[in-house]
Amino acid sequence: MKPGNIKNMTTRILGISAFYHDSAAALVVDGTVVAAGQEERFTRKKHDPSFPTNAIEYCLSHYTETHGGVLSLKNLDAIVFYDKPFLKFERLLETYYAFAPRGLRQFLSSIPVWMKEKIFLKKLIYEELSKIEPVNRDTIKLLFSEHHLSHAASAYYPSPFDEAAVLTIDGVGEWATASIAHGKGGGLTILREMNFPHSLGLLYSAFTYYTGFRVNSGEYKLMGLAPYGDPTSPNVERYRKLILDNLVDVKDDGSIWLNQSYFDYAVGLKMANDRKWTTLFGIPPRNPETEISQEYCDMALAIQSITEEIVLKMAVEAQRLTGSRNLAMAGGVALNCVANGKILKAGVFDDLWIQPAAGDAGGALGAALAAYHLFMEKPRPKAKEYDRMQGSYLGPESPSHEIETMARQYNAVYDKLDEAKLCEGVAELIAKGFVVGWHQGRMEFGPRALGGRSILGDARNPEMQKKLNLKIKYRESFRPFAPSVLDEDVKTYFENPWRSPYMLLVTDVKANRRRPLPKGYHSMKLAEKLYYLRSDLPAITHLDYSARIQTVHKETNPRFHRLIKAFKKKTGYGVIVNTSFNVRGEPIVCAPEDSYKCFMRTEMDYLVIGDYLFDKTKQPKWHETIDWKRQYVLD
Repeated sequence: MKPGNIKNMTTRILGISAFYHDSAAALVVDGTVVAAGQEERFTRKKHDPSFPTNAIEYCLSHYTETHGGVLSLKNLDAIVFYDKPFLKFERLLETYYAFAPRGLRQFLSSIPVWMKEKIFLKKLIYEELSKIEPVNRDTIKLLFSEHHLSHAASAYYPSPFDEAAVLTIDGVGEWATASIAHGKGGGLTILREMNFPHSLGLLYSAFTYYTGFRVNSGEYKLMGLAPYGDPTSPNVERYRKLILDNLVDVKDDGSIWLNQSYFDYAVGLKMANDRKWTTLFGIPPRNPETEISQEYCDMALAIQSITEEIVLKMAVEAQRLTGSRNLAMAGGVALNCVANGKILKAGVFDDLWIQPAAGDAGGALGAALAAYHLFMEKPRPKAKEYDRMQGSYLGPESPSHEIETMARQYNAVYDKLDEAKLCEGVAELIAKGFVVGWHQGRMEFGPRALGGRSILGDARNPEMQKKLNLKIKYRESFRPFAPSVLDEDVKTYFENPWRSPYMLLVTDVKANRRRPLPKGYHSMKLAEKLYYLRSDLPAITHLDYSARIQTVHKETNPRFHRLIKAFKKKTGYGVIVNTSFNVRGEPIVCAPEDSYKCFMRTEMDYLVIGDYLFDKTKQPKWHETIDWKRQYVLD
């Protein structure tokens, strides 16, 4: 992006990410984030990489409905794509050349696709936009932002800081795999970059693959598996030593060098060289869906601990380069909430803010913000006390007429309640052990459900984790659940009571709430460990006494706050279980129809959409004739 000067009373910029995974669109007006959405939520295809037609149409229609007048593509001051395809193509060519003759098969399969489509991305974007409405290429300004600049802009500009160090870490953009930048006022300067093929994100993804999970979607499963590793076992230290001696060389500044003879991602079809890894670690890659043995748990713990150390070193280097006491983060690795918690705990920075849509979807937002502040040289308003993400509630909401139309379509039975009765009634249901689907307000932007599209349960219930995993989510039983806790009560339940509105920080359950571990605990099988009661909040306390917390704030989600407050009044606990409103293999729900179908296809007990309460026992029985579980695509 080169500086320019566009004068307008109102500046409207549309950011787009697409064609890799998690495509999205975001609308920024005069520097304010107005709307954002991921394409997967509209198409119902998880991690949908296609052009975000539906997300774009939503952003335009939301502005039209809330600001008056009609916003169309021709009214936009700029459309910005989140990375630069020519630089990415250059990286591919240079990588294949450097590794030749290795990778010839991959070269012959991928390069024709690039030559036919991706290298002419500008043409493709105009063609896709024309499907939404006729566009004049001479009047629509199409810009391209570098991938890690988009990430950095998404982290800094919406943050609560007037000045901050900015750390971005992911798999790879064009060339960069990590960057350190300094944001000050409206400026954002990239200070350091680490380049492909050396990548912390790709190292973590290689272990995601090797432990039997899907790359680009299963990394959080690897993070969730790590606490099942035995920290007292010599096996964990042995894996750590093998990794550090053979796979990765970690420098003091957090930069890394990966031994490419052990990896296949640069020019191959897999993340790792299976033969060499099997020889090195003594275990083969785990087949997906098979039982998880202790060796893979220990391996997960080893790579998670190394990842945390590398991220912390990068953070220390960011502080050294900028002198800042504030840190803003983005990129896929910034979703590793355990590592984020370690940064805060280390005291390297006074405060930390993480972009809630830290992955590629957030690149759309960052591209728009980079264009506004850097290309158009627009000033950045003084930072707000919290941030400029509106709680990340940036997606569509469901008006009453939409909910009632859906109910008529499915002959659904409901009760309509005012807010006070609704919150009181739902709090009572959760306290009795029922599972409730909670569809409220605008949908969240990013991978976390934050009380807009959530499934809720009682954190005190020892059976809740098992019930949610096996009967509602249809996913692996070891997966942990997060607590949503009243912001004013967080210190009652958790050590290091950080503000964590986006569920991106892990902290420990307070010592006085824990139960001691029995003798021989670490030698127990995974399932035995899983269902041992570790605290008075068993549904959200992970094996290492940690929890991935969401602090709930009255300012950003008053109804969700009111619900938890009502639950506290009934039970004395200002904390509940919150997990995303979806089942395994599907995106989080968006429209009322998505929520009702998910509700009917699972063993969820109640559903709330807006002011409408649906009781499973009162619904028509048509759903019982279909094996819904078999219809889900398991990832």
